[in-house]
Amino acid sequence: MKGPALVVLAAGIGSRYGGLKQMDKIGKNGEVLLDYSVFDAIRAGFEKVVFIIRHDIEREFKELVIARMSSSVKWELAFQELDSLIPDEIYAAALNAGRSKPWGTAHALLCAAERIDAPFVVLNADDFYGREAFAAMAEHLRTTDPAEPAIVPYQLEKTLSLRGTVTRGVCSIKDEYLVSVDELTAIEKKDGRIINTNSDGTIRALDADTPVSMNFWGFPANIMPEFKKYFDKFLSAFSADIPGRIKSECYLPSAADFFLKQNIIKIKALRANSDWFGVTYQEDRELAINKIAELTAAGVYPVSLW
Repeated sequence: MKGPALVVLAAGIGSRYGGLKQMDKIGKNGEVLLDYSVFDAIRAGFEKVVFIIRHDIEREFKELVIARMSSSVKWELAFQELDSLIPDEIYAAALNAGRSKPWGTAHALLCAAERIDAPFVVLNADDFYGREAFAAMAEHLRTTDPAEPAIVPYQLEKTLSLRGTVTRGVCSIKDEYLVSVDELTAIEKKDGRIINTNSDGTIRALDADTPVSMNFWGFPANIMPEFKKYFDKFLSAFSADIPGRIKSECYLPSAADFFLKQNIIKIKALRANSDWFGVTYQEDRELAINKIAELTAAGVYPVSLW
């Protein structure tokens, strides 16, 4: 079996952050958060990295990110745009309705399909997952043949932002396997409780230790046709005339939940004693800087990664 690949979702616009958070400097030598994910992946035995970006940030991404690690990492680029893999009539309708963002994380993954020829992990560029998560996933993908899909979940309370709502895939797990993933888009801690405000205005209370997806998924390469079928199903329901549908996105957790309900795959929930942090809002940046500084001081990472 070929060594696993790392697929990095780095095409986001960063509307809540107010800029390109995937390229915001966090480390002392100008490292961004995805530097640490790539570093952890390489030392866990991953063989190459596929960065999914937009064409308009290609030059800056190469200069600020890839140039620093290029001598140590085998990498490729894939591009996610509003018109990528989209039928002409749907693209025209989306443009006419004022849509400007691409179609979500499952769409992004499909944009990299031609560059994925081995078991892979897909994750967010603006999140920190921890070396333990990469080690656990690499071991799992190497020792299950054919590679078995897997997720590293995190505790909900440890993934919240102090500055606003977040989107999380709430996981139901039984006998170490994922049963379902419920994508909730307005989770926050309010008055001592963790709640999600549903689209109809109702409130759902959540336990602090609820396992959630932070988009740290492992899949075999042959899963891509199933993602294509799911995305085609998503597009078939698209209508610029339905309120709210114009901004709808095709999420990886929602795709995984569909695969589970259709008995297409089983997904192992891996245990990894790993902390998560990320930068959803600009105010999260200082916490990320301090966390990286602490890990570097503790010797988890060298002062200069590359």
